[in-house]
Amino acid sequence: VQLQASGGGLVQPGDSLRLSCTASGRTFSSDVMAWFRQGPGKEREFVAGISRSGYTTDYADSVKGRFTISRDNAKNTVYLQMNSLKPDDTADYFCAARSGGVGVSQSVARYDNWGQGTQVTVSS
Repeated sequence: VQLQASGGGLVQPGDSLRLSCTASGRTFSSDVMAWFRQGPGKEREFVAGISRSGYTTDYADSVKGRFTISRDNAKNTVYLQMNSLKPDDTADYFCAARSGGVGVSQSVARYDNWGQGTQVTVSS
């Protein structure tokens, strides 16, 4: 599956941003989807994940209550709505797809397809 992420940009603290990731090449509804991020000098970390049906979601503690992941299987797209952004949210954001397994995982190793990343910078 090919993943194309978009929606990043430069915003101020407290602003909102919505990332999108569109998939092609495989039945989208067969994949668990997730967003990861990698800040400067940091390891890639889990942000949010969503089950194949969209009924189950999981979030990193650092984004709970501020970020919302959703998916539209008819449009082959997963979204990440980011509110109340903080400078610590500055990172390259990657969408990822998991074709096997049971559900959402926070482990990078569980995902077998990755998008190219979209940069989010939160700065005043």
